Amino acid sequence: MIESKAERIKQVVLLFLRMGFTAFGGPAAHIAIMHDEVVVRRKWLTDEEFLDLVGATNLIPGPNSTEMAIHIGYLRAGWAGLILGGACFILPAVGMVLALAWVYVQYGATPQAGWLLYGIKPVVIAIILQALWTLGKKAIKGLFLLFVGLAVFGLYFAGVNELVLLLAGGLVVMVGSNLQRLPKRANSAVIFPVAGALKWLGLPAAASTAFGLPLMFLTFLKIGAILYGGGYVLLAFLHSDFVVRYGWLTSQQLLDAVAVGQVTPGPLFTTATFIGYLLGGVKGGLLATLGIFLPSFVFVALSNPFIPKIRNSIWVRGLLDGVNAASLGLIAAVTWTLGRASLVDPLTILLALAALILLLRFKLNTTLLIAGGALTGLIRALI
Repeated sequence: MIESKAERIKQVVLLFLRMGFTAFGGPAAHIAIMHDEVVVRRKWLTDEEFLDLVGATNLIPGPNSTEMAIHIGYLRAGWAGLILGGACFILPAVGMVLALAWVYVQYGATPQAGWLLYGIKPVVIAIILQALWTLGKKAIKGLFLLFVGLAVFGLYFAGVNELVLLLAGGLVVMVGSNLQRLPKRANSAVIFPVAGALKWLGLPAAASTAFGLPLMFLTFLKIGAILYGGGYVLLAFLHSDFVVRYGWLTSQQLLDAVAVGQVTPGPLFTTATFIGYLLGGVKGGLLATLGIFLPSFVFVALSNPFIPKIRNSIWVRGLLDGVNAASLGLIAAVTWTLGRASLVDPLTILLALAALILLLRFKLNTTLLIAGGALTGLIRALI
């Protein structure tokens, strides 16, 4: 039976709207759920087609699971599916995050809320460390990539711009892993500019910048357009721009935003919605959401026809390996900074260690862990 276009659009809307309300666990869990729904259950795609899409999302900036929803929506229902698939996956979490942001603004300064966050923040640090460990085992495939990750870690603290670190990491590995393919005369012509990129654009941080909605929107648009490496690399960009460069947030507020992104379903990038609300109310939350997610729709629309070609390129594969290694270096650097602000006494250190063990050994759900951290903080306040 041939399904109509309207029926296919309806299928896309219902699937991703349901996932938007129920898909907890981060990008890896989201992609696993999508595989079960669209390959195993609905037979919309074959395993090979699904893996091609996964590879394609790794080659463009932005949140992988959201881009998978956009890709699948496009393949199933054309341009309407592209827009509605992504929107239905994003919007339920946006609504929840806006509600939680309102509660945070109204009650976040109370002693009770302070103790809740006291217990949640160490758990968030543990969640990030677990992601760093899991991603590192897949991304660090040799000493060369390990060196790139460590170099990025050190250069971040030296004040080198995070975008330059990602770009240089990708280029260094792409060239280094393909040197034998270059003519000898071209080697130095390529290597020296790549090495020099590490020194380029080490932008100084301003002490503070007056807040404005247009600048906030453009900042989130920039982040959405250049961010590789998954949701946790978002921390590096948010910390660099909103905490260090503009002075609009504190490190504590950034961790609170990440915690809210963790306890809601859907993409971690809705952390931007929370930050936008803190800075500019509902309008700020919606503008931040639009800014950070808009590039993903554009990149998917542009890249989808070229998926069969780009997945076979050894040069692109080398670039991606380098960007992934650099991303891990950035995650580690920002985790160190935020950890110093969150692990403030023996109890918070113990809480982070316990959460990390439960994650690594027993794969406990992150939402349950955050709830446990909040309960621990509340009990601590009552003792």
